Amino acid sequence: MKKYIAYQGSEYTIEWYYDRRAKSRALAYYLDLTDDRKRKVMSLFRLMATHAKIHDETKFRYEGDNIYAFKPQPDRYLCFFFMGKKIIVTNAFEKRTQKMREQEKDRALKAYDDYEMRIAQGMYYEKE
Repeated sequence: MKKYIAYQGSEYTIEWYYDRRAKSRALAYYLDLTDDRKRKVMSLFRLMATHAKIHDETKFRYEGDNIYAFKPQPDRYLCFFFMGKKIIVTNAFEKRTQKMREQEKDRALKAYDDYEMRIAQGMYYEKE
């Protein structure tokens, strides 16, 4: 069974996105991190999920096209907001340049479209 929920808070539920092959790029990236880097991202997830806002743009920022980024240095977790107070984390990567690579945002946009379509068809979440 897939582990969808990354963090459950009083304001938002933050979930890992899974593609049609049941793979989650963001979760796989997260699981390979050191404990210190995992704590950094979970700290940001907790802050957003419980307070519904991160005021510091160096930690959370709008990237355009309905895509946002959690920014626990040196990592980036791209995500989008969805109905039901959900934040879906699509992909993650280590930021090595000043500007985000366009292919990372493209992955997030494709995941958003795929998620929305599969939700509408009732095909995203596993039947329990």
